[in-house]
Amino acid sequence: MTTPASVIVDSAAYAQAVEDAARAAAAYYAGGSSPLDDATYDRLARGIAAWEAEHPDEVLPDSPTGKVAGGAAEGDVPHTVPMLSLDNVFSPEEFLAWTVSLARRTGREVDRFVVGPKLDGLAVAARYRAGRLTRLITRGDGTAGEDVSHAIGTVEGLPETLAEPVTVEMRGEILMTTAQFEHANEVRTGHGGQPFANPRNAAAGTLRARERAYTVPMTFFGYGMLPLPETDAVLAGRLDDLAQSDLMSMAAGLGVHTSAGTAVPDVVVTTPEQVVARVRETAALRAELPFGIDGIVVKADLAADRRAAGSGSRAPRWAVAYKLPAVERITRLLEVEWNVGRTGVIAPRGVLEPVVIDGSTITYATLHNPADITRRGLRLGDHVMVHRAGDVIPRIEAPVAHLRTGDERPIAFPAVCPRCGSDIDTSQERWRCAQGRNCHLVASLAYAAGRDQLDIEGLGATRVVQLVEAGLVADLADLFTLGREQLLGLDRMGQTSTDNLLAALAAAKEQPLSRVLCALGVRGTGRSMSRRIARHFATMAHIRAADAGAMQQVEGIGPEKAPSIVAEIAELAPLIDKLAAAGVGMTEPGATPPPVTGADAEEEDGGRPLAAPGAAGPLAGMRVVVTGAMTGSLEKLSRNEMNELVERAGGHSSSSVSRKTTLVVAGEGAGSKRAKAEQLGIRLATPEEFAALVAGLLD
Repeated sequence: MTTPASVIVDSAAYAQAVEDAARAAAAYYAGGSSPLDDATYDRLARGIAAWEAEHPDEVLPDSPTGKVAGGAAEGDVPHTVPMLSLDNVFSPEEFLAWTVSLARRTGREVDRFVVGPKLDGLAVAARYRAGRLTRLITRGDGTAGEDVSHAIGTVEGLPETLAEPVTVEMRGEILMTTAQFEHANEVRTGHGGQPFANPRNAAAGTLRARERAYTVPMTFFGYGMLPLPETDAVLAGRLDDLAQSDLMSMAAGLGVHTSAGTAVPDVVVTTPEQVVARVRETAALRAELPFGIDGIVVKADLAADRRAAGSGSRAPRWAVAYKLPAVERITRLLEVEWNVGRTGVIAPRGVLEPVVIDGSTITYATLHNPADITRRGLRLGDHVMVHRAGDVIPRIEAPVAHLRTGDERPIAFPAVCPRCGSDIDTSQERWRCAQGRNCHLVASLAYAAGRDQLDIEGLGATRVVQLVEAGLVADLADLFTLGREQLLGLDRMGQTSTDNLLAALAAAKEQPLSRVLCALGVRGTGRSMSRRIARHFATMAHIRAADAGAMQQVEGIGPEKAPSIVAEIAELAPLIDKLAAAGVGMTEPGATPPPVTGADAEEEDGGRPLAAPGAAGPLAGMRVVVTGAMTGSLEKLSRNEMNELVERAGGHSSSSVSRKTTLVVAGEGAGSKRAKAEQLGIRLATPEEFAALVAGLLD
């Protein structure tokens, strides 16, 4: 979709737009902060360009349209070759028009394009002499930049010494990955500072900081390499004649970080249609990337094409940025709501002034927990940066502090549980009602009865409310002691529905341990983690006996999560005992318990013998991801049931595609996960092909 231009109606509005754009560009390129988000700036810049196209005699000297980086402040270190900006396109139609213009300039159709991520960072030039990094310079106004050599040694992917003693200049982007950004804000707020609004702001501010009491890591991604005046003539000629793709391979060989090792490496394609297809693939992977991108860069690959196309005063004519819809926007935080979840966790949610991000109108965003609100220094009325990518729940990053007016108000934290009025346990970052699951018993029981947990058909939320209000059920175990006469006494419970519910409850007792564990709703676990824990320990007795060290042996459980899981299992001990006494199963069929010694070796859940280990299975040793809608014999299976099927077949189910993935089962509507599998060369299977693989396990 093409980004619409701001409508400028007269000369006064044009002058104001130029002033606003120049101020925003200066703030953005100087420190990463800006009164305008990317989408708003893009609309403003397109509006300015449209006005100037119709009124060429009225173009103001401060207009961003003819300047590198929209008029960023110049530095004091001249560039040997100008560091230019890129022109933008926003749709396949605009991109195809650009290729026509490129062909006209080169006098022929371009044979090869390089397509790679447009990284959302700060452009820099890194000068190496005899293989040693001697100077680091920002882009500035394109002709001269700021010396930030004090940051040498703090940027990952930008080695202080190259693999060969060559004299060259590496150009690229310095940014913060998602993990680096979170770490930077923890360190910054720990030193009493205001949190950064977004990773770009963090990278720009950190790169320029000279006298901070702390350092935080950043990451460099190279996108260009060129000779310096002192470069050996043979090497200089070689660099001038190499294709862009070969230049980046050479840079990687020298030890410089490039996009090659990411999920969205630069690729070479031969047609504009392939470029557009690659743009779509990259956009589909955007939400899963560990760093920010705001578009895709398309370059003519061959040096001859680049020379023939040439460059303007602001941008090269052989490259263009295909911009993606913004995933971050600035809006106002109006209120904070406090909601209580099924386990009693009290979760804050921000109420926003409605804002459109990536085609969706956002009015609410997560605030994580009270400690996060305090760390970020949020206030009601703040302008805040809101982030949303793909299907990710929108989140509030930080206040845009320089937009504060003084009318902002502190956020009031609840003194008692907003649902039941009980005390609040504030001992951890995630606050919790002292009543725990009993605070929101209906939600807790309805979740436990769900299809992917105990699958108790006929026990929906309405029926649960009846049981709770009648005083028949005070916890999950009470469901399994319900009698026929008790159920018949409920409104709209006839003999047939009563018999059906009792049969469903009896069937639920035979569910595997993984589903029982999931039904308990242990904080920090879900369906996948419950399966991993159950398959690792095999019995509830082994789970209850595990300490934090033993719990960390389960894949995906680290030193932070393990103690809380162990503590909650201990907290649930009375409920687990009641469930076992009611006859609910506490073993995982086909799983083998970890080795035990001494008296523990003779203990078994309820005296039942453990199930024998299953056969290796057709998916033995395979890591499988299921995505999209299943069809055929798998059509009625939920995602949880599909994952259970994978594990019964000896495989390991996973929710994300990585280089460790062996197989991706891609049904109808499979999107980013299929694209990532294709990009990584991972085997794909249709639902029908997968059903054939596991035919012996299907009912």
